[in-house]
Amino acid sequence: MRKIAVLVVFLLALGGCDARAPLVEVRAIAAGVPSLAPFFAEDSGLGRDARVRSRPVPSGLQQGDTPGLYGGTEQPKICDVERSKRFLTAPRNAGKARAWATALELRTDQIPGYLDRLTPVLLRHDTLALNHDYKKGKAVPFRALLQAGIAVLVDEKGLPSVKCSCGNPLLPFEGDTGRISVTFEDGNEKWQGYDRAEVVVVRPASRELERIALVDVEDAERGIRRPVGTTGEADSRFDATERRAVPRLAGTTFGEASRRLADAGLAIAYGSEGLPPDRARVTATEPGAGAELPFGAYVTVRVATPPASPAPPAPPAGSGPTSTGGGPTGAGPTSTGATSQEPPSQRPRSSTAPPGSESPSSSAAPPGSGSPAASTPPRSSAPPTVTSAPPTVTSSPPSATGTPPSPPPQASSQPPRTTDPPPQTTSTPPQTTSSPPESGSAGSAPVTTAPATSATP
Repeated sequence: MRKIAVLVVFLLALGGCDARAPLVEVRAIAAGVPSLAPFFAEDSGLGRDARVRSRPVPSGLQQGDTPGLYGGTEQPKICDVERSKRFLTAPRNAGKARAWATALELRTDQIPGYLDRLTPVLLRHDTLALNHDYKKGKAVPFRALLQAGIAVLVDEKGLPSVKCSCGNPLLPFEGDTGRISVTFEDGNEKWQGYDRAEVVVVRPASRELERIALVDVEDAERGIRRPVGTTGEADSRFDATERRAVPRLAGTTFGEASRRLADAGLAIAYGSEGLPPDRARVTATEPGAGAELPFGAYVTVRVATPPASPAPPAPPAGSGPTSTGGGPTGAGPTSTGATSQEPPSQRPRSSTAPPGSESPSSSAAPPGSGSPAASTPPRSSAPPTVTSAPPTVTSSPPSATGTPPSPPPQASSQPPRTTDPPPQTTSTPPQTTSSPPESGSAGSAPVTTAPATSATP
């Protein structure tokens, strides 16, 4: 029994990393293979795939404006957008149009304008996406791996949105790319050059694109600039072998560095598994500024991730809120910031103050300061008056002139104090503005104003 127990523990230890999350099933979609549940008939000529060998990339996450992420060809109409538009707006296809629009979170009347903003391209990498079948009048989503060479329509931020040959809507893939299980079935045989470690997921560019820089899939030395929303009739050519200088990026943000590299015709890579935040500061590049590279070459940037803004700490148990008004005597922190006993590092910072600085709030004063808020008169240096005593004090000294003192607060409305108050005078409510009465002074009854007993902290 002991040997069996040891064996079980050993097997669990070996499979511990796999137990953290189940594998995600992904269906392989090969180029040129008809879909079994298309929105459009595959033989209608809406799109034409090409034969493209998938290319490795430094990272599985690629932004939609990466130069050379997509390919093109001099042959026009790899996607027939106008025919797709006529199909989806025909009255006989109203049911499919509703399902198609719902998958992309559109209204049916928005379909023509949406299609006019899309741009046909060819995938140059095996790409993960959320695909949709058309079954029983609905768009049924499933995770898919699209082979390089499949023709797709991309939106203004470079995201694949429609598979051209069948019209099926596409959305970004969500999930861990390292935890996928790709199945090849229904005629989609494993293609040559497939490597699960080299699949990519496209993330939206940080800006809307005006044109997309493509590589001609028939001649890698030729580049194609395609304006967004056009289908090839307005393409311009450029030399993809021309060397491009790496711009100086140290000190810029990751988002700015990505845009500058894309404008220069270079791609961005980074030394982390996840995509750095746009505001992360670039510290260095490899190769450095001034190095000359061909179109689409990757430049690795190193970034210093900015620290997250600290959340305000929870107040100590039993303490009341801090405010500039007077609270019940002896019931938690008093009204002025000078009375707070928490260390400065635990006080919430203003959203505009840099890390390590004190909050500019009027309700908090520097540690050890006895200065109350600006609206509170300065305290007298005399000993504490009866107003700072516990609520058990029920009377004040009689006035020399016989004037009856102000009525004391009702002792029954506040809980009795079991210990003496601390020696600090910081618990004096801001309403008290007078010093203790001097003996023999006429017409100056002691001021015994205190917070209303019904006030809440």
